[in-house]
Amino acid sequence: MSDKTIKLTALSHGLGCGCKIASATLDELLGGITAGAADGLLVGNDARDDAAVFALDDDRALVATTDFFVPIVDDPFDFGRIAAANALSDVYAMGARPLLALNVVAMPLDKVPLAVVSDVLKGGQHACREAGIPIAGGHSIDAAEPIYGLAVVGEVHPGRLKRNAGAREGDALILGKPLGVGVIAAAIRRGAASDEAYRELLRWASLLNRVGEKLGARPEVHAMTDVTGYGLLGHLLELCEASGVGAIVRQQRVPVIGSAQMLLDRGIVAGAAQRNRDGCAGRVRFETAAEQALLFDPQTNGGLLVACAPDYAEEALRLFREDGCGRACVIGEVCATRGVVVC
Repeated sequence: MSDKTIKLTALSHGLGCGCKIASATLDELLGGITAGAADGLLVGNDARDDAAVFALDDDRALVATTDFFVPIVDDPFDFGRIAAANALSDVYAMGARPLLALNVVAMPLDKVPLAVVSDVLKGGQHACREAGIPIAGGHSIDAAEPIYGLAVVGEVHPGRLKRNAGAREGDALILGKPLGVGVIAAAIRRGAASDEAYRELLRWASLLNRVGEKLGARPEVHAMTDVTGYGLLGHLLELCEASGVGAIVRQQRVPVIGSAQMLLDRGIVAGAAQRNRDGCAGRVRFETAAEQALLFDPQTNGGLLVACAPDYAEEALRLFREDGCGRACVIGEVCATRGVVVC
């Protein structure tokens, strides 16, 4: 490995997906900007879906996305691996299979040795090898902050495509991974994270969400997205609003990384959590006095959030477990009343 004295998280203003532009600000930026008319465009930017989709013929559609961010950890290999897994997740969340990736690299070369940059790229390559795809090229620039990610191209049968929209009243809501990556990342930056906390972050943030391809094949799965920088409630609201429904979240069922809860109890909170809370204002009602911070915690390569027919939930959980997501569980249900209720 490369020079361990370089603290990548000290070179950036944010952490992982926590550096995403706030949802309300993004709405303002995109106001009036649409994908435009194009024959074959199945999914554009109308419903905050995870990727764009373009139909090639009746049986094949291309899925395209790009995702990149500033460091979430200091180890360059782990940073690259997590960032690449996070980008791949956008394709899996559409029910698709990734085909190839391109590197997106921006590094302050006056501060970061080339050996460190090389290790970031090796981490990304490791994740793509796990996914069974090549990194076929990319683009790099010298920049003020370190940034890494991928542009990913995938493929899906149009009939297996999953979107944010499509959730139905009565659907079960499944979360594929425990929450808490943002809290642990904040602790790492402060030098307050234990070795165990780091291992837990790496375990979940580098785990591929490839179960999405299997779930895409199931008609009982009605909507799907991944939980990233806006936190569980932010992404759940996007799914509900795109589907014209609401949701009930049973907070005691929501899986949490154990070390993240301990860090939260010590007063460590991800910086973007308050931004996420503000972004959900007026659309979430709490009927419990339980701690709420982790529901707003920005995740990086967080779990898939799935709305499926209730009688399919157990089979969906089995598929999650087969793919290493042993903490996946039903966290609530879809309802007709708009907004989200946490109880």
